[in-house]
Amino acid sequence: MNFDALKDHPRLLIEAQLRPLQGSRFQPTGFPDLGAAEFDGPDGTRMLLVESPQSVANRLEAVCWENALDNWVAPLQGLPYVRVIDKDGINLTNSVLEAHRINSEYIAREEDFAPVAEAIGFLKDRSFDVRKQLVPALLRYDINSLLHGVFLEEIGGVIRLPRALSGFIEAWGISPVQSGGVKLNPVEPTLKEGEGNVPYSRIEYTAQSIIAFFNIDLAQIYGWGLSDGAAKLILALSLFKVQRFLKVGLRLRTACDLDLETLQVTRPHGYVLPTLEELQDTLPGLIEEVYAEVPTSARVTTVRWSGNRKGRKGKAGEKQGA
Repeated sequence: MNFDALKDHPRLLIEAQLRPLQGSRFQPTGFPDLGAAEFDGPDGTRMLLVESPQSVANRLEAVCWENALDNWVAPLQGLPYVRVIDKDGINLTNSVLEAHRINSEYIAREEDFAPVAEAIGFLKDRSFDVRKQLVPALLRYDINSLLHGVFLEEIGGVIRLPRALSGFIEAWGISPVQSGGVKLNPVEPTLKEGEGNVPYSRIEYTAQSIIAFFNIDLAQIYGWGLSDGAAKLILALSLFKVQRFLKVGLRLRTACDLDLETLQVTRPHGYVLPTLEELQDTLPGLIEEVYAEVPTSARVTTVRWSGNRKGRKGKAGEKQGA
């Protein structure tokens, strides 16, 4: 894979043309008190936000985790992450799946997080160097946070990193499709408060075009000053997430099952993306190269959750990061 061709470019921009897998209708993401996010494009074309950057980040992470094994998918095994167990030693969650990654209330507030905090080396009333302090610590303990961003407010408000990999899905030339249905109670249809017959409305859409956009911030990645192997690992992992999402992750909702039509790189012009198969073959070797000095058993940091969960800022289900 020719990652060296990317070194003189600030961004790797990818566009994937999508279409509904069956029929013509699809259901976009919805927001509380807002519903679907319709808007007018620069030329007045009616548009729709099908999937937000927060949601796409969630999905790019989800396709990397094998729930049945409670581990990374096979090509990624050996990458570091933080595992959370309960008081009985049963796996509870982890930094790959948590909404705030290592800043999760299940992770950053616990005593077992001390080695990670120590590696970050934040000192109050001292300047904090993201490049020299945060980036190496995240590479060692939670590489996922390097890609999707983190805001470690549990340690210090200045410890933050914007997303190096981001994406969203938009639709052009949209038309709403109004429909509905009824929830039936054939025994007692007149019961109130949703227990009897309940008619409801729903809205779906058709569109002239649906495109998923992905942005890999090459300037940020190369600006971290990592080794050549580590930079290649981060790029390969980013592209693996994109390619795997486009292959197995496009069933966004029951009524939003999409299919990939075309995939192209818009910047830098002429760059050819490695295939999912090539990435799967390359990643295990890069993982072992970068983490050769870290025993496999030490790559997973275990945090025991105390059970003292307090409320936090931020919207549930969203990933923090720029």
